[in-house]
Amino acid sequence: MTDMTEPLPPFLAEPSRIGTEISVTGKWVPTNPSGRFRTTAESREMLAEWEDIHAGARTHPGVLSTEINHAVGEDAMVVHHIFTDADALVDYFSTTATEHLTALTRVAKPQLHMVRGLDIPATARDAIEAKGVPVAFGQWIYGYVKDDYRQPDPATAVQVTAKWTCAPGDHLDELRYWWQRVGTDAHTMEKGLTRFEAYQVLGEDALIIHETFADSDELKFHLTKGTADKYKKDIDQIAAPEAYYFRGPVAWTIRTYSKFMHLPATYTSQGSHHTQPGGTHSEGLR
Repeated sequence: MTDMTEPLPPFLAEPSRIGTEISVTGKWVPTNPSGRFRTTAESREMLAEWEDIHAGARTHPGVLSTEINHAVGEDAMVVHHIFTDADALVDYFSTTATEHLTALTRVAKPQLHMVRGLDIPATARDAIEAKGVPVAFGQWIYGYVKDDYRQPDPATAVQVTAKWTCAPGDHLDELRYWWQRVGTDAHTMEKGLTRFEAYQVLGEDALIIHETFADSDELKFHLTKGTADKYKKDIDQIAAPEAYYFRGPVAWTIRTYSKFMHLPATYTSQGSHHTQPGGTHSEGLR
């Protein structure tokens, strides 16, 4: 029987430096999706609303980073914000988000939003849940960030945020263990995996995993020859992926490989993006 009590290596046990920052990554789809070769009024209005929201987020002093990415192969958008702290998140959701909510929900509906941080206070959780957004709140448990938190090249880097939910039964310790094995081996096997973080989902037997790859070639290695290929069969026995969001210039080959692995993935092109000077500890310092 596999020992599930293996101690964390020093690089996974080192405290995270994200501090009070809170990241929110979510997906929106139009209420009336377009076909492959056309767009609907709802789809166009969803895009327009998110462009307005993005403009407001750029000027909010508590928003460290904001981006909206168009999905590839489906009518959807993946949105991402990094807040300085819980107070900034609450203020944003009570002002900018509230101002656009009625118009946005008239033409679009939210899918899973994954929220990550060292701590997600109840005030922040309440502010998001009050908007009727399907959400999972993840608190950091272990991980590493290479290059002293230096920001990867946004022209090539791919950000992957995923939720894995345990099968019925007592599997959470096993899930934590197998993702610990992924992070341990990847640290040396996958030089281009520059960030690996695991978050415990509050109130669920589930984890949120966040990874940063230097480029699509590094992500391809991860999926086909690296730790995803090495450990996915073990993880599949005790848990299932609920959502995978790939943000950045994702090569079309990645879509093929991840489909072979039965990942419920959303892939994006590079969209509108703004990060305050200096960057963030959540995605890299400039």
